[in-house]
Amino acid sequence: CETCSKEEAKYRCPRCLKYSCSLLCVKKHKLALSCNGVRDKTAFVSVNEFTDLNLLSDYRFLEDVGRTADAAARHLAMHSSTTKRHLFSLRNKAQKCNIDLRTLPVGFTKRRENSTTFNSTENKFYWHLKLVFPHCHAEYTLKRVPDDKTLADILKPYIDPVESDPVVCQRLKIYTASPHSDVRILMKIENRRQNSVRYNELDASRSLLDNLKGKVIIEYPTLFVVLKTLKNDMVVLGQ
Repeated sequence: CETCSKEEAKYRCPRCLKYSCSLLCVKKHKLALSCNGVRDKTAFVSVNEFTDLNLLSDYRFLEDVGRTADAAARHLAMHSSTTKRHLFSLRNKAQKCNIDLRTLPVGFTKRRENSTTFNSTENKFYWHLKLVFPHCHAEYTLKRVPDDKTLADILKPYIDPVESDPVVCQRLKIYTASPHSDVRILMKIENRRQNSVRYNELDASRSLLDNLKGKVIIEYPTLFVVLKTLKNDMVVLGQ
């Protein structure tokens, strides 16, 4: 025992690695060294001494950090009234454009991701937008998309053989190789039963705002870009 130097040591402090023989000596060493007895999860460990246990410890430490951050994000006290006023204003602006915009409770991924804003000076929405290309298992997130931009212009950087990025073009090859007349843009209709999923077909030649009018949007629009010949499992409303 490194405290009394009399008895055989039975315990080792996780924090300072001092050996102790009893509860009394443990308390004495904590008091003398101002030690809390809690292992330092961020203490340096050399590569030569690094074991599977250290790796597991680091992994659990990162999990704890993730849980703490998530709990803080969900805590209602962490969200100011300014944020609530902003969401209320955003919903009102959307309602005036005949768009039923709905927001999710704090903690949901879509709520955290959403970056949609309304510019009062320009009287224009800048949407957070997700594009899904199911035939290639690809998804892309766009930020600050103006509501007066047509869907055809939004898709050009992705499926246009000339204007698209070479890397994206290669990944979406099945789309770029197909004629534009075969491309369909669908948006899922919200608030339907799980066994009755339907989609609205959007007009690529019209603006994003015109396409969203009269529809329910939860947080932000998600557009599914499909090919006419392959969209067998995606039923358009009315069919």
